[in-house]
Amino acid sequence: MASKSSIDYEAIPVTALNCSFRKKLGLYLNPTNAVAADWRTVAEMMDFTYLEIKNFEKREYPFERVLTEWETRPEATVANLLSFLEKAERKDVISDLKDIIDDDCRKYLERQLRKPVQVPVVDSCGPRTQEREGITLCDDPQGLTPETFDAFICYCQNDFQFVHEMIKQLEQTEYNLKLCVFDRDVLPGTCVWTITSELIEKRCKRMVVVISDDYLDSDACDFQTKFALSLCPGARSKRLIPVVYKTMKRPFPSILRFLTICDYTRPCTQAWFWTRLAKALALPRSFQ
Repeated sequence: MASKSSIDYEAIPVTALNCSFRKKLGLYLNPTNAVAADWRTVAEMMDFTYLEIKNFEKREYPFERVLTEWETRPEATVANLLSFLEKAERKDVISDLKDIIDDDCRKYLERQLRKPVQVPVVDSCGPRTQEREGITLCDDPQGLTPETFDAFICYCQNDFQFVHEMIKQLEQTEYNLKLCVFDRDVLPGTCVWTITSELIEKRCKRMVVVISDDYLDSDACDFQTKFALSLCPGARSKRLIPVVYKTMKRPFPSILRFLTICDYTRPCTQAWFWTRLAKALALPRSFQ
């Protein structure tokens, strides 16, 4: 078991901090205080914009939402959270919650140590067969050579018309790309979350995220986006490409704003849109 003095906060993600800590931290930071810095000060240090912070203000528990958004970023460590609180002159928070933080960090480290060593699966089914590998229409019937794609398309149902246009422009032209469109390519009867994870991580070189107001309300899109981001911290592998095809009324998702966007809403650049997107998807896969 790690002792308090040996905890390396820099190596521990904020996701290690449990619900009880988050609720208590919110009790300190959510109330607007004319004397002490509140959650807005910390949110600014986390590099959220003025418009994003105004949007968080509409939430009943704004700082819990800020923390949930921030923890998807590669720099979201316990050490950085403590640094922000110290810079905001909220050492009272650090002092009062230090024992809870240390306890959560120790539990996280213990869980990491208890993780079993990965070994090949041995069961009555024998080697991996069609039951496990046959998840798309064109998979090898024997499950030996899984179908692969240039890109997984993350979209909500209301944006499906644009996905059809994407298929037309990228698959049925000289670009000859191969897209993974869930409603078209995935066989029915499989576990959505398990299959989606496998497709994004192992079968597709990249992921195109179709951003819209409807996308912001989709739990499936939220899961797919965060899972893809977890595979490429800091976007080093250029794995995730956000696409905006119509004007949005709501703020652009903060977890994607550090990525270069392919924007179809600007008439002056529409002529280059499909070429830029196709070139990005055709780049060799990077495993940095």
